[in-house]
Amino acid sequence: MKISYNWLSTYIKTDLEVQKIGEILTNTGLEVESIEKTGTQNQSLEGVVVGKVMTLEKHPNADKLQIATVDVGTTETLQIVCGAPNIAEEQKVPVATVGTVLTSPDGKSFTIKEAKLRNVASFGMICSEAELGVSENHDGIWVLEPSHKVGTPISEIIKKPSTDTLIEIGLTPNRTDAMSHFGVARDLNAALNVLKLKSELIALNSNEEFDQIKTEGKNPIQIEIKNPELVPRYAGIYLENLTIKPSPNWLQDRLKTIGLNPINNVVDITNYILHDLGQPLHAFDADKISGNKIIVQTLERGSKFKTLEGVERELNGSELMICDDKQGMCIAGVYGGIDSGVTESTNKIFLESAYFDPITVRKTSKSHGLNTDSSFRFERGVDPNMTIQALKKAVVLLVELADAKVVGEIFDHYPTPIENFKTVLRYHKLDQLLGERLHREQVKGILESLDIQVISESNETLELSIPPYRADVQREVDVIEEILRIYGYNKIKTPEKIAFTPVKNLEKNAQRVENVAAQTLISLGFHEAMNNSVVKAQYQEIFGLDESTGVKLLNPLSSDLSVMRQSMLPGLLENTAYNINRKNSDLKFFEFGKIYNKTDSGYQENYQLAILLSGNKSAENWANPTVKSNFFTLKGVVTEVLTRLGITEIKEIPYTNSNYAEAISLQVDGKELGVLGICSKGILKKMDVGQEIFYAEFNWDLILELVGEFQLKFKDIPKFPAVKRDLALLIDKGISYSELFTSAQNLKLELMKSVQLFDVYEGDKLPEGKKSYALSFILQDEEKTLGDAEIEKTMNELIRNFQTNFNAELRN
Repeated sequence: MKISYNWLSTYIKTDLEVQKIGEILTNTGLEVESIEKTGTQNQSLEGVVVGKVMTLEKHPNADKLQIATVDVGTTETLQIVCGAPNIAEEQKVPVATVGTVLTSPDGKSFTIKEAKLRNVASFGMICSEAELGVSENHDGIWVLEPSHKVGTPISEIIKKPSTDTLIEIGLTPNRTDAMSHFGVARDLNAALNVLKLKSELIALNSNEEFDQIKTEGKNPIQIEIKNPELVPRYAGIYLENLTIKPSPNWLQDRLKTIGLNPINNVVDITNYILHDLGQPLHAFDADKISGNKIIVQTLERGSKFKTLEGVERELNGSELMICDDKQGMCIAGVYGGIDSGVTESTNKIFLESAYFDPITVRKTSKSHGLNTDSSFRFERGVDPNMTIQALKKAVVLLVELADAKVVGEIFDHYPTPIENFKTVLRYHKLDQLLGERLHREQVKGILESLDIQVISESNETLELSIPPYRADVQREVDVIEEILRIYGYNKIKTPEKIAFTPVKNLEKNAQRVENVAAQTLISLGFHEAMNNSVVKAQYQEIFGLDESTGVKLLNPLSSDLSVMRQSMLPGLLENTAYNINRKNSDLKFFEFGKIYNKTDSGYQENYQLAILLSGNKSAENWANPTVKSNFFTLKGVVTEVLTRLGITEIKEIPYTNSNYAEAISLQVDGKELGVLGICSKGILKKMDVGQEIFYAEFNWDLILELVGEFQLKFKDIPKFPAVKRDLALLIDKGISYSELFTSAQNLKLELMKSVQLFDVYEGDKLPEGKKSYALSFILQDEEKTLGDAEIEKTMNELIRNFQTNFNAELRN
């Protein structure tokens, strides 16, 4: 959420620097992500003048560039190459002439020079608002009012160049009370009071100003609420004789600072109130309200409604609609209709302010994929007591800035007022959770600063009344959290001593096992990924997943997040594509997480470990040649992890699946431990991944059943040397190295310490159907030096074993 410091200062008076304010807001839970200066000053606009685009022609060497001839009030016109999509002939535009010094958004200065763009000379630059520091709008050039005289310095047009500071807050979804400038000021004031720093919260005064406005006649709009349970409060007022025109500079500046483009005075006022008080408003063109009647209701399933952007949508019957006597005009709290908004010809409006049922708005917003500033607030719960306050303040502004006249009284449908939340705070519970005892008067002072009233009290408890705008504070523990964040997390002292009794845990610790696997992978250069468990529905088709066993969300956040994942592969491939697109192609990922399926008996969750490998084994440098990762690289990683967990007796079986070009299944006692292989090119193409991917996934629950003791064991370094002997075996192509390895291990030869495959050869020099494996054996006796006879005896046993079990032949 974006906050203007100038705007915030209209509600709170303090001597603190903005950086200190940001620090205090962060400490109270409103995490400030960035603070930056915005706006412009006269001296930064020297050399920028009003120009008029006389002619436009297409650039001969670039599709997206145009060559403009621009009159800047001098004897000669300027030729300027421009790539803005919104440039057109006869426009008045700001032109930075050659020699002008501008400042980029990152604070660096640059000088406009004569240049050649694709072999065409350009003498200046036509600027956007962002390039002049007027706003953050960089979508196109800044089109000025036609009345401006060519050659006029831009500094004269921006008569009062403004400077401001943008405070960006990473707001958590539960903090609906802070989704406005007034809300942030209210929270900041509470924190400053506790810190005993100078602060004054400016009270809202729109009621007094509204009461001075003269009203005439009777509201001509009849209002009928057919679904009162979906709209606990609905208010509105009728205004006429409006003049639609640009907003004054102060209003435009405030909207621009927080990233909004001014449109006209009426729309700007509704946007202003939204970000000022957190209350969404909607202005209906009264001349377009058929029958002078507004009906708040749901429409039949299958009804059609065309929204503001011109898209026709089919209603599901649960949406609350604002209708006239013929058709729907607006999806309540979410989006306006194509014919309901304010235009340049509007001179009468019905201004709506309401409190809509949050659950209804949330379901409607998600089902239609419509996320707006209004729905963002309504679906989390706005302040029902701000409904009229915001409406009155908007009316005051409309009378002042749009010459509006108020007709009739405010209509306010509020049959059952929303009551304050009630809860009881126990002091001993507060002390227990905070870890220290706060003075009771200090506790009551914090509560008072948060508008939480003490109804009654005793030595042990406080009975509290919490205003409805704090929808996230309804339980005792919520109140304790509020006290803690205002008191200050950093003030809670860390104990100098921690006393505990060590107890040997004989049970298998699942978290410890997972940590061992994770640390092993990290030591091998892997990075842990954490992906959303909710994925796109089309992944079921792309990855050949059974749709009938998929778990679909009843109220998905969006069309891209509608199904619980049935595989870890899609998320890791998304990570891969994201990195490759940013020139990071040597990738090693692992992820622990659950997959979800629907069965005949209900829903099933399975915990898995997924490992993905792609690109080079290591970073390229002068000392080491570039070596690509392959299937055996992944297999080595998998073996390392399983061995570290004490799982060594594994059987490898060929595995077939459309997601893999080649793969093997790892099994223990007939149970599938996991699968590893090479991802198919078809899958990679659909996921926009252009390089080979090696992927493994494991049933972690089964791993936990099989995991052995993986405590570190120590033994003396052997005093006597080891001996290495090699065998080159000619065997059938169908025999795998794992079969040879297992067969050698089963001999249980005391002197054999390790077996290693170091060469594989297949070619026309060998008999048909044959291949050659070269194996290396390490032999060692820890008690004495090996003699030739012992070495020969061991190697003969290995040779006989391979000849007997695999019909192997020795190669010279």
